[in-house]
Amino acid sequence: MQHNGKPEVVVITGASAGVGRATVREFARRGAHIGLLARGPDGLEGARHDAEALGGQAIALPTDVADPEQVEAAAAAVEEAFGPIDIWVNDAMTSVFAKVKDVQPEEFKRVIEVTHLGSVYGTMSALRRMLPRDRGVIVQVGSALAYRGIPLQAAYCAAKHATQGFFDSLRTELMHDNSNVKMTMVQLPGLNTPQFRWVKSCLPNKSQPVPPIFQPEIAARAIVWAAHHPRREVFVGWPTYKTIIGNKIAPSFADRVLAKQGISGQQTNEPADPNSPYNLWHPVEGDHGAHGAFDDRAVDSSWMLWAATNRELLAGVAVGLVGLAGAMLWRKS
Repeated sequence: MQHNGKPEVVVITGASAGVGRATVREFARRGAHIGLLARGPDGLEGARHDAEALGGQAIALPTDVADPEQVEAAAAAVEEAFGPIDIWVNDAMTSVFAKVKDVQPEEFKRVIEVTHLGSVYGTMSALRRMLPRDRGVIVQVGSALAYRGIPLQAAYCAAKHATQGFFDSLRTELMHDNSNVKMTMVQLPGLNTPQFRWVKSCLPNKSQPVPPIFQPEIAARAIVWAAHHPRREVFVGWPTYKTIIGNKIAPSFADRVLAKQGISGQQTNEPADPNSPYNLWHPVEGDHGAHGAFDDRAVDSSWMLWAATNRELLAGVAVGLVGLAGAMLWRKS
């Protein structure tokens, strides 16, 4: 897609792997010029190669999003290379799989700094550029866990809850100011990404996404769609709807279910390797791509996402069916 005849300029944090990597590919298919922000040079180079092979252009910018000065420097570098930023996607994350009693304070702090404050710093850098121009879209990559905390991921859930609150506050400020800078948040289900290979874990068995598991390309399609149709929120997958709405209706019931099933449900039957490298403080070497180890169990489509992105069509069909039913009843009478 182009803006005023020029390719869109997009910034993606966490661009080296997982959802970020899949989103790079999705924007590249549209010919976008993309600023790639992440820590790992191998993954960044892979993402740059992907973007250029698919018809886009990209600049790799090694960045720790927990450092606002690094984020600001990266934003400046993107605009110097490609021009004004049109879309900023905050996707970078990290986590710790452990019960709260087993998490060290500095580990909890690091998860919050990357997963929540990284999105805050990215948003601030985007606003510095978008507000004077009175245009642009900021996409927060959220999760069903922005609404419902689960066991073993207290730090990550806290970070996503904080990001949801930040999103609510900023969106209303922009609306009050009649700004044409738009905010949207995409809430994701369990995804087949490499994070389950490199997140620090204190679990006896290997970690896994909460089933059912979706491929990261579904999330990427939702993010790109949301960037061009800035609805308040986009829920991806039936599990996301079920989790968020179910928690609003019966949170105590959700507590009991998660207490019974939430810990075993986030582990496979394979013993964990206690010496496995993790990315909490430093990136794990190598290019890890978009997919994790669960291709045989992950689905690559979501009828709920289709419905969410085609609700005007569905509304039209519903109105037509109601009208048809009314006409048939009138004729019978």
